[in-house]
Amino acid sequence: MIKQLTTVAALTLATLTVDLVPAYADDTTSIPIGGIGMANFVPQPDGTFTILAPLTGSVSNAAGKVTATRETATGLEMDMEHYFMTEKGGFIHTVDLGILTAVPGKPGRYMIEITYDVQEDESSGELTGYDGTFQSYGLVDLNKLQGLIRYSGEISK
Repeated sequence: MIKQLTTVAALTLATLTVDLVPAYADDTTSIPIGGIGMANFVPQPDGTFTILAPLTGSVSNAAGKVTATRETATGLEMDMEHYFMTEKGGFIHTVDLGILTAVPGKPGRYMIEITYDVQEDESSGELTGYDGTFQSYGLVDLNKLQGLIRYSGEISK
């Protein structure tokens, strides 16, 4: 029984790997972008926040800032911008909109969804010329000034 389960698990993993690789194998102008980030919000004297986040996945870290915050019927909207860096020295700059939905019964905690719009003329290194959009979702605790997000999408040249 254990041998059968091990074989099924190996076949399932092999199937997933085969399914994921060909999606980008023939397209050299598009690359997947995705992973997990642990965001830290650092308050600034002008009332804005700087964001610092170590990341796993296709980029290694990000820094950014919240440039404006608006209250909504369900939580907050944040105008943001980020700078993402790969381990090989590629950079992209994004201008973003964050939608924060309040978690009922948990003051200061929000579900967050961000749409990142890559600024093609501000990319460099191995990411020179790439543009497009990608998304993230997760949870943030503005009382503790921290969050956890999952980002994913595709950028193209």
